[in-house]
Amino acid sequence: MIRRLYDWVFELARHKRATWALSGVSFIESSVFPIPPDVLLIPMVLAKRHKWIFYAALCTIASVLGAYLGYYIGAFLYEQIGQPVLAFYGKDDSFTELQGWYNNSAWGAWAVLFAAVTPFPYKVVTIFSGVVGLDLVIFTIVSIIGRGLRFFLVSALLYWFGEPVREFIEKRLGLMFTLGMILLIGGFVAVKFVL
Repeated sequence: MIRRLYDWVFELARHKRATWALSGVSFIESSVFPIPPDVLLIPMVLAKRHKWIFYAALCTIASVLGAYLGYYIGAFLYEQIGQPVLAFYGKDDSFTELQGWYNNSAWGAWAVLFAAVTPFPYKVVTIFSGVVGLDLVIFTIVSIIGRGLRFFLVSALLYWFGEPVREFIEKRLGLMFTLGMILLIGGFVAVKFVL
């Protein structure tokens, strides 16, 4: 089943509308969607390695634009969405303290950078940044740096080591899928302890 899914995604990466799918996933992942754009980015770069800069730039731009949607959700829909999430995790009482820490120091910028580069759910930080009103200029700059670093690094590694990376992934599909799921689920579990 994993092999069929991998083959399907790889074929989708070669489709004439793959760039639209990549930009759409990159945009929505920054605010609400749980699947990272790497799922499409990796096979697209492997399928057309000469376009690695274009794909990395597309992911970065769409992801940063999507981060504004997350920021908007946090800034204007906190009562409907953000507060119930904090209450679910039992963190609604510590919100005020965390808000002051996050917004009145460099820690907010570091949190955005961390989430932009790592498998930690970026959407959590984009929404929280809107809730606490993190300076939009700082939010934008750090998002561009973090998302750009992540997508350009992944794309460059695939460009430079394309076929060996592809062979490594294809020989270890089960392991790669398991590691990806661990990182994805681990990121959501980390949210419970961070907020």
